Amino acid sequence: MGMQHAGLDMLHGSLWNKIIAFTVPLALTAMLQQLYNTADVTVLGRFEGEAAMAALGSNIPVVGLVVNLFVGLSIGANVVIARYIGKGDGGSANRTIYTALNFALGFGVLIALPGIAFSYKISELLGDPAEVLPLSSAYLSWYFAGMPFISLFNFEAAVFRADGDTATPMKALVLGSAFNLAADLAAVSVFDLGIGGVAAATSLSNVLTAAYLFIKLTRARGVLRFDASKAGTFEWRKAKAIILIGLPAGIQGMVFSVSNIVIQSAINSLGSDVMAASAAAFTVEINVYCVVMAFGMAVTTFVGQNFGAGNLERCRRAVRDSLWLDAAATLFLAAVIFFAAPYLMKVFSDSPRVQELGVLRMYWIQLFYIICVPFEVLSGAMRGYGYSLPPALATMVSIVGERLLWIFTAFKASPEFETLLVTYPVSWCCAVPLIAWLYVRHLRRLAAHQM
Repeated sequence: MGMQHAGLDMLHGSLWNKIIAFTVPLALTAMLQQLYNTADVTVLGRFEGEAAMAALGSNIPVVGLVVNLFVGLSIGANVVIARYIGKGDGGSANRTIYTALNFALGFGVLIALPGIAFSYKISELLGDPAEVLPLSSAYLSWYFAGMPFISLFNFEAAVFRADGDTATPMKALVLGSAFNLAADLAAVSVFDLGIGGVAAATSLSNVLTAAYLFIKLTRARGVLRFDASKAGTFEWRKAKAIILIGLPAGIQGMVFSVSNIVIQSAINSLGSDVMAASAAAFTVEINVYCVVMAFGMAVTTFVGQNFGAGNLERCRRAVRDSLWLDAAATLFLAAVIFFAAPYLMKVFSDSPRVQELGVLRMYWIQLFYIICVPFEVLSGAMRGYGYSLPPALATMVSIVGERLLWIFTAFKASPEFETLLVTYPVSWCCAVPLIAWLYVRHLRRLAAHQM
């Protein structure tokens, strides 16, 4: 059956240039999402002091835990819709969109309510110092209030990605980021609302971006068209397909955050200088990771559409091209960070000690990001094939297992900041061989099935 869609043609022609065209807006979108956090950290550091900055830094792994779940589940929607587009089944693709957005909003509310209710308890469990605890819980409760819209935005963005459109979600984030920065500054410098006002500004920004994409869907043509008269459409079979692919992908993202929460507790035990330095360095490193991750998310969609079309060789080519493009981009960014790290830390803090510790974290983590390239791309490819659970389990064993073991052995023996940082590249080295083995094994099974 014929089908009208306006996105990138992933099924024909050369791949490397289309991967770049797809990935650049995707990476910028992810960076803009992180700019919310960067704006929050910078404004709080400059106007409210290091205790407020430390409070936000303490919450980063908790927020990451939930957002990674949303992102993972939205990947399920991306794969299912992309596969229908590859098959040329526009009707099924469109019904999946309604199902995905209803699921996103309902699940977001389900997460938000207990998050708001237990925000103080969560901050206590993280081991926040007494001077940080009230600030930390205030930020967390306001952030959870915006969770339904974070969930909705991620699923809406996944819908556009499935059709090859990564520019529209990027435009939404440009609007949201500009609003967030202006609202952050107004909250602390005009209305004196402190950290709670900054978190409220971020939640309002999430409402704005989700609303922008929803309006775009109602005005779209072809497969992406959202008709208000069909807004209640929900098919359990399609929801199940989204969850079967998306939940393991969400778990794979969450396991990083689980281990990071344990690491954050260890960071908190080293004092507010280390907490502030870690929060500031993270806002830089996560933007570099956005590029590494974007190629993995791109290959998910390319493989999803081409696998739906039955073109296994083109799937393989998409993976090969993504690997070398991602490696080149990551090495370039590592070189930039090597020279720029001391200057970047001066933006966040005037404290020489905080600057020194922040540079240390950047060097230990960002100079080793090249190890993550095969991990991200091969995991993304397997999700595109619908093979999502084994990579998630492998990640849990290798990443979380290594980091927990490291905390309770190496860090316990030498409770220093640098001891903690070493665990990141070590855990990536543990994960890559497992993921590569799973990928090769799955490709052999697919090839054998086609014969």
